[in-house]
Amino acid sequence: MEKAPIVCLREVTKRFDDVVAVDALSLDIFQGEFLTLLGPSGCGKTTVLRLIAGFESLDEGEIVMNGAPLNGTPPNRRNVNTVFQSYALFPHMTIYDNIAFGLKMKQLGKSLIRQQVDEALSIVKLQGLENRKPHQLSGGQQQRVAMARAIVNKPQVLLLDEPLSALDYRLRQEMEIELKRIHRKLGITFVFVTHDQEEAISMSDRIAVMNQGRIEQIGTPTRIYEEPENMFVAKFVGEINIFEGRITEVYNGSATVDIHGQSFKVLNRKNFTTGEYVKVLLRPEDLAVTRDEDSRPVPPSLGGVIDEVIYKGKTVDLIVSLDAGEIIFVTQFFNEDQEDVVFRQGQRVHVDWPYGWEVVL
Repeated sequence: MEKAPIVCLREVTKRFDDVVAVDALSLDIFQGEFLTLLGPSGCGKTTVLRLIAGFESLDEGEIVMNGAPLNGTPPNRRNVNTVFQSYALFPHMTIYDNIAFGLKMKQLGKSLIRQQVDEALSIVKLQGLENRKPHQLSGGQQQRVAMARAIVNKPQVLLLDEPLSALDYRLRQEMEIELKRIHRKLGITFVFVTHDQEEAISMSDRIAVMNQGRIEQIGTPTRIYEEPENMFVAKFVGEINIFEGRITEVYNGSATVDIHGQSFKVLNRKNFTTGEYVKVLLRPEDLAVTRDEDSRPVPPSLGGVIDEVIYKGKTVDLIVSLDAGEIIFVTQFFNEDQEDVVFRQGQRVHVDWPYGWEVVL
């Protein structure tokens, strides 16, 4: 039996004057999951968050939480809390008072407030800093204070609006690990908004890729990355190589595609028919490169010349100019016994891929 969602958005629409920010969007959010709304600026992901929080009102549709409609319910009556991009800490208050603010508003007893603030400080690993002011903390520590202030009220749903965008790369990576740890410890539902695909892929249970107020695809990070359902998702999430081809033969769930005069066998998940023009999509790490000097290429393969070699430690990125005029990107992994980069600029190579690793649209 499938579990019931904790939050349901049904045909939700939000307009700002003539701009449709959210367009008849439906979404189920489940208890305890880490769901990320991913998309470019202006796609409506933050507006969805604000609608759930109650900071914006719906124009059409319905939002339901635990079976009860939220339409018209003020933010302070919803069992959700929000962590903002700017942290929104009170600069004149100590860290303790920042975290305790919501509890004091509920008029809880001092001992209970102390207990819950101490627990929140422990979860975000800020014990001993409760008497400092926000300006005395680093960006990462301020982010943790904002998290503690949100979780101390024990919401059912925690909404996070691009909370890592102000941090530098190294600190952002550390906070990604911390957010996953906090999520696992608390077991509450996280709805995370970002335009950063790496954040989304590394942290999420599910990702909803948004574009122009609608969800283009929703699924696990693996599904989103390896099986994009359309060109927008394919291009937005990760690097992608796109080969144009034509179906020349169809048989038993597979097909043959002609790409630049070479016949490649591909999976035919979408039931293409003979003669159809298609796009064959492959991630840089899905492609294999054979140097002319190593062995004679076995057809089918696409010939070309290496334009650039970019060393990245465990991998090397290659920019290859194909004979047909296309520029493609290839990521090659080092073998454990490989001592040096074996590719060089100007080297002639042939490119192919294992059957089934492609996506055909």
